[in-house]
Amino acid sequence: MNDMLMLDGLPLSIADVLSVATGRRRVGLKDAARSAMSQSRGVVEDACSGDTPRYGINTGFGSLSKKRVPHDELAQLQRNLVRSHAAGLGPHLSVPIVRGMMLIQAASLARGVSGIRPEVVDKILALLNSGITPAVPEVGSVGASGDLAPLAAAALTLMGEGEAYRRGALCRADDALAEAGIESVTLQAKEGLALINGTHLMASRAALLCDEFERLFSAAIAACGMSIDATMATDAFLDARVHKVRNQPGQADVAAALREMLRGSQIIPSHRDDDPRVQDPYSFRCAPPVLGAALDAARYVKRAVEQELGGVTDNPLVFEGGDIISAGNFHGMPLAIPLDTLAIALSHIAGISERRTFAMLAAADPASGLVPYLASKPGVQSGLMIVQYTAAACCNEIIGLANPASVANISTSAGIEDYNSFGPRAAAKAERALSLTRSVVAIELLCAAQGIDLHRPLRSGDRVERLYTAIRERVPTLVDDRPQTPDIEALTALLDSEDIGVVLPPPLL
Repeated sequence: MNDMLMLDGLPLSIADVLSVATGRRRVGLKDAARSAMSQSRGVVEDACSGDTPRYGINTGFGSLSKKRVPHDELAQLQRNLVRSHAAGLGPHLSVPIVRGMMLIQAASLARGVSGIRPEVVDKILALLNSGITPAVPEVGSVGASGDLAPLAAAALTLMGEGEAYRRGALCRADDALAEAGIESVTLQAKEGLALINGTHLMASRAALLCDEFERLFSAAIAACGMSIDATMATDAFLDARVHKVRNQPGQADVAAALREMLRGSQIIPSHRDDDPRVQDPYSFRCAPPVLGAALDAARYVKRAVEQELGGVTDNPLVFEGGDIISAGNFHGMPLAIPLDTLAIALSHIAGISERRTFAMLAAADPASGLVPYLASKPGVQSGLMIVQYTAAACCNEIIGLANPASVANISTSAGIEDYNSFGPRAAAKAERALSLTRSVVAIELLCAAQGIDLHRPLRSGDRVERLYTAIRERVPTLVDDRPQTPDIEALTALLDSEDIGVVLPPPLL
């Protein structure tokens, strides 16, 4: 772990979330944040001693909010809330997602309008710094009254209940706390509610997705550039004047990145004269507007995530002067729609990539210099025929994943929570779509590198050649038929590795 991230009430960055989620950074709490939290806590304690009904402080929750709770049962109310709401199912979320969730929650609480004691946030940070990660089932949040079930599972660990991961092993939460020398928390009024309200799960997944998307998008541009030379396509459609008059920023940025990928290519001028083709297929010629639209969508997603990382998504909120206001900041729609949008953007990145793969393997145009399925002996060998089938299967699944989660409502809590976002489902679908898209792009690179081999000794642009070298260090040129699964997996892993950035275009987000 390197330097410590100090929570001070200011917005987190996506880089902050990534550094803590991956265990590279410790977290602390600044005195100013402690002071702000203590002040709002005083407002809550005053409310506990009064007769005025205050939602979630001296009342029940959801449709039970009209039920008053006696003063001597307020602490039990909070413990019961956490236990009853820990109702998630399915595989446990990954450690980075849960750690990111905990960090975003702690930062939100540290902004001093949730009425929670500073020592509760200290316990969250102690878990992060000691490597204890609550075991959180993936399914259970509808993304409206907070990510209730996932956050309740995390809050159980603070109470010394449930299960947690420590040193990669699943164990009882109380055993993990004892081993780390951390005392469990006895929740007081409002604190259980503060711990399970909020969009922290979907915000964590969204932040991590933004980081992964940057590398994937750069790889998609690089694959397109390599495919242009692999098929001996033209670069005329990348002319900056074309994209200036379209007036779409993402499109212009993609075209510029493709020009940079192909700068210095010997293949492009080799067929500039006497090439019978007038125009290339859309999957090449229209790559800037298609990928540019996806880029502009991703920029919108990133902006929404960055805004959420500076917000408070609790309810009720506690303000100066003693005001306690019930509202709807826990609602996940500000993230659900962007996450649905991200899946749609990914569907087009994958879809146009698969079409270029199809074009290379079909080798239908003799001017491309390619042979069917890029095989050494087409007919005797099938070459890369079936990798396109795999890309098509991935794209078909992505089409289903791109169906928005946020557009269909299911009411909860006896109708008091009558419009939900389903942002966590949008996040899960976007994460799966990104994983599949990475494989589709890897398949395009596999085929494009094989196409480049057929044009030797001519060389492509410097950036394409650097990427080609990285590919060939992992996957040899196809001479005889062999199983393709290891090759696809090797290039998919390459795109997911941090060192791939040195051979890709700079991130455009």
